Amino acid sequence: MRIYVASEPRERPVRRSFSGGGSAPAKRRARERAGESEGRSPSVRLDVWLDVACLFKTRSEAQTACRTGKIEVNGQPAKPNRLVRAGDRLTIGRAFGRKQLLEVRGIADRHVAKAEARELYEDLTPAPTPEEIEQRRVERMYRAAVTPPRAPDKRDRRALRKIKERGGR
Repeated sequence: MRIYVASEPRERPVRRSFSGGGSAPAKRRARERAGESEGRSPSVRLDVWLDVACLFKTRSEAQTACRTGKIEVNGQPAKPNRLVRAGDRLTIGRAFGRKQLLEVRGIADRHVAKAEARELYEDLTPAPTPEEIEQRRVERMYRAAVTPPRAPDKRDRRALRKIKERGGR
């Protein structure tokens, strides 16, 4: 039970609790989720870990990847709320059919420096073969040729308008 006590110097009430903040069952559930109560290694949500490890730009992007089946943990499709522990193996489906293989080395639930974030996992992805490198180069060239040109600017629009006016008469 929480009791709110307003102190005189402050205008806003201060939250005070005689039970140490929060109910005992809620604290126990939080410890169990973190894996602290049974001697297991600590764990964190998959989407949070992917964001903290700088494998995705945002947590929302990591959640989307999990929901669309692009992330597997230990060979099984994973939801964003799946708990990740040290030693788990992740497979991330990347663009153009490439797969990134990782092994979790550390757990963090808050953002850390990028250099420290890279220490949270070991990249087990095999180096690309010369054929794959050539295939990627050809794909890039094809995409560059197929992508539509930029939108016409003011000068281009005027030139197009003149061509259309001459052709219509």
